[in-house]
Amino acid sequence: MNKWILGSRPRTLVAAVAPVVVGSALAGNDFNWFRASLALQVGVWLQIGVNFANDYSDGIKGTDTDRIGPTRLVASGLASANSVKLAAYFSFLIASIAGLWLSLLTSAILIPVGLLAIAAAWGYTGGKNPYGYQGFGELSVFLFFGLVATVGSYYVQTEMITLLSFVVAIPMGALACAILMVNNIRDRTKDEVVGKHTLAVRLGDTKARLAFVVLLLIAHIAALATLIPVALLTLLAAPITYAISKVVLSGVSGKELIPVLGRTGQLQLIFASLLALALAIH
Repeated sequence: MNKWILGSRPRTLVAAVAPVVVGSALAGNDFNWFRASLALQVGVWLQIGVNFANDYSDGIKGTDTDRIGPTRLVASGLASANSVKLAAYFSFLIASIAGLWLSLLTSAILIPVGLLAIAAAWGYTGGKNPYGYQGFGELSVFLFFGLVATVGSYYVQTEMITLLSFVVAIPMGALACAILMVNNIRDRTKDEVVGKHTLAVRLGDTKARLAFVVLLLIAHIAALATLIPVALLTLLAAPITYAISKVVLSGVSGKELIPVLGRTGQLQLIFASLLALALAIH
């Protein structure tokens, strides 16, 4: 596989796609394919930028040495630190262009929101005091890949913000957090050694695993809280939720958790598709 495709970590991109799908479905008759595609570009390239930025920052800090999960470009020597940093900048630039275009079509308020998203993307593991090393990664993911991405996708097509747009954003944020959480559970022991105090490290193994399951349950509960009868369709994903939860609660660790990361991403995509279908039917 091309090293740059590998470094972009394609499996994580579902966290960027899912909220756009849900927000666009909620737009209903106001659905605008062009604005939706721009929103998708913002989300996907922001996620790719986050991945390259993390690769660069963790690589130069030495916290990716002897990594269990997917290969990192800098730590493995597949690419230089500067080239990975440039890849992150390029990704943020594409996201910025798409975001600026959307702001010209809708509202200038999207510009500061976009700048905050990029700052959060870089600050996760970059800089002197990365907030991801202090256990705030999940909070940022919930805000930007949950609330902002979903409500934003709805807003750029309808130019409105509703309570329902926030409610349907909750499952997207919770599932995106679950992806990060299981990733950090997998790396918890090594992260603790190098001083990377993720939420999983702060909670400890048992509580982190319970938190992962709670995030999945929040997604299901929030979908039902829409009070849309056809939102019961999301319960079709419950067997997957149960299966993943069972594996995580069983105590498996290290490489055994790698497939769970992929399955959690699949769960978010399936869940988003079912919720989007319910919103479209409603």
